[in-house]
Amino acid sequence: MSFVPNRDEAWILLTEYTKGESLLKHAMAVEAAVRRYARKFGEDEESWGLVALLHDFDYEKWPNLEDHPFRGSEILRERGYPDWVIRAILSHADYSGVPRDGLLEKVLFACDEMAGFITAASLVRPSRSVLDLEPKSVVKRMKDKAFARGVKREDLSAGAELLNLPLEEHIGNVIGFMRERADTLGLRGSL
Repeated sequence: MSFVPNRDEAWILLTEYTKGESLLKHAMAVEAAVRRYARKFGEDEESWGLVALLHDFDYEKWPNLEDHPFRGSEILRERGYPDWVIRAILSHADYSGVPRDGLLEKVLFACDEMAGFITAASLVRPSRSVLDLEPKSVVKRMKDKAFARGVKREDLSAGAELLNLPLEEHIGNVIGFMRERADTLGLRGSL
């Protein structure tokens, strides 16, 4: 029997496997963005948010390509999570072989790296805040190959394309969604 947990249950699972503050904040940033896109597209915010919250729950324990997100998917399957949750989580990793066919899968991919990049761009500002970050600043940072080196710029652009949005509009959306949770995400800075 599969079920969809509530957010509290998903949070318990996330924190069972993830202890690092930055990865927990990343999960919440992606959750914020995915939930708001769910609202924008008329989808179920709660369910989409849970997928986003859990997308990297196994990463801290198993960060290599052979294990993440495969170990997490096994754990979710054992705990009775529905196939659509597991599939969406698998699809966020290019190397999983699971294509991004559904809107949730596309949104999760589009928000995952973008939320991380926006966090990094916020933290290098004098204010250390997402509240005064503008899309053009993020685009400028994308051109700086030394900045947030681990983020593939192609993924940031591909995410916007999957959503049929101009890159700056997608960046602006994710910034706006993250601003709503600036305090929780530690991105209020000095503002």
